Formats: sequence, structure tokens, C-alpha cells
Amino acid sequence: MQLGVIMFATDLTMPIPDLARAAEARGLSSVFAPEHTHIPVSRLTPPPDGEAELPDFYRRTLDPLVALGAAAAVTDRIRLGTGVILPAQREPIVTAKAIATLDLLSAGRTVVGVGFGWNADELAHHGFDLPERRAVVRERVLAMRALWRDDVAEFHGEYVDFGPSWSWPKPVQRPAPPVLIGGAAGPKLFAAVAEYGDGWMPIGGGGVRAALPDLDRAAEAAGRDPATLRVVPFGIIADPGRIDYYAGLGIDEVVLRLPSGPADAVLPLLDAYAGLVT
Repeated sequence: MQLGVIMFATDLTMPIPDLARAAEARGLSSVFAPEHTHIPVSRLTPPPDGEAELPDFYRRTLDPLVALGAAAAVTDRIRLGTGVILPAQREPIVTAKAIATLDLLSAGRTVVGVGFGWNADELAHHGFDLPERRAVVRERVLAMRALWRDDVAEFHGEYVDFGPSWSWPKPVQRPAPPVLIGGAAGPKLFAAVAEYGDGWMPIGGGGVRAALPDLDRAAEAAGRDPATLRVVPFGIIADPGRIDYYAGLGIDEVVLRLPSGPADAVLPLLDAYAGLVT
């Protein structure tokens, strides 16, 4: 079982380059950084964890691609993932180049975790409402895939439209870095995974066993081999029994949760997680 880690990296936490270097030294497989472009003060959208107040780290989150680029410069092996990036809040041509550049500079270690976004206030500032976001993400990921894949790329859709274009660098991983789509199990999520993803990231890791047959059926309906889709439980608590449970389902990597904190709070947990690597 491979073990990765996810931390909400901010200007107050252990720096992402230090975290990635420490995780790599302990034999961990990946480090993920999430994204929020900003947090509107309006706060019309309830926090996703059900708490009354949104934790401070949401409003202080670093740009994940810049942070992971810094991590790439001081590591050699560990994979560097967005967990998750929000394509509905990003211009796709620029983002495709940034991700391809990260993959080039990291020698093919990039993982693109994608989310649809839960914060209606945040999405509205980017020009979209909550019901639109899935369609926007779909087109933007498909457009980025075209830019990564094709020497002369073009895309024509409702939300993304550009004619024949050159865009380099191309990713080291061909035809694209792995795209893992995060979210709760359901027909819409699995249709997205089957159409333009390489796997599913169940946030929190709940309900995986019951959902796997539905994911397989979605892949088959899209003409894909279910065995080619990865399942990576994401943001889970480090419990040996739970890790063994996922291994029994044929899952070979999970991403463990770290606190958004300084090195003295994070490093002891990394030491403990290293003891779970098998």
C-alpha cells in the first residue's frame, strides 16, 4: 500500500517544499495541495464540514501549482498532486501550460486531482453558478487534455472555444498526467470519471465498497476497461484497519490527512505514517 498526504498549505504552515522533502525521506508516495482562489466575505455557503465557521486555512490557501513547483525543485521521487484543483475557477489554456510545466520540471511526477467546487460565493466571483460547474469543469478538462495531447490543438464548446493552436511544453506523462476526479459517489460523478478522468478520489474515503460496481458500470458504458481507472481514497484518517480494508478492495494508494500546521505538529505524524507504509 502506498501512502500519500494532503495538507492545506498556507502562509502559516510548514512550507510545502519542506513537507514534500520530509515525506519523500520517509518513503511516502505523494503530497497533495488543495485550492481555493479566495473566500468571499459574504459566506453565503455553509462550510462543507458542517461546522458553524469556516476554518481559517481556507482563506489562506496557497496556489497549489506554484507550491508544488517549489516542492518539485527539492525532491526526486515523490508524486506532486493537486487535491483538488478547481477548473471552473481557472482559465484552461493558462492552467494547461502550468500543469504541463510542472510535469516537465518534476520529470513526470504530477497528479491532477480535480474538483467541481462547493462554495457558491466563490464560483459566483468567477462568473458561474453552482449548477453550471460540472459542465464548465468538463469542457475545461477536455480542453486541457487536447492541449496536452495534440501538437495542434483546438476545442469548441459552450464554455471553452479556441481554434488550432500550439502549446508547449507537453507533459512528460503521455498523453497527459493522471486526472483523478474528487467527489461523492453518484451517477454524475462516475460519468465524469469515465468520460475524461483516469480515476476517482473519494473525499473522506467513505462508501467505496458499495460504489465500486457503479463505477465499473459507468466505465463500461463509456467503452472503457474498469481496470484502467484508479481509486484513491483521499483525506482519510490514518487507521491501520482502514488501510487494510482498502487494500482488500484492491486499492493500492490512499492519501492521509495532515493538520494545517507548523513543522512541529506535522513531522511526528509523518513519522507515524511512515510506519504504516507496506
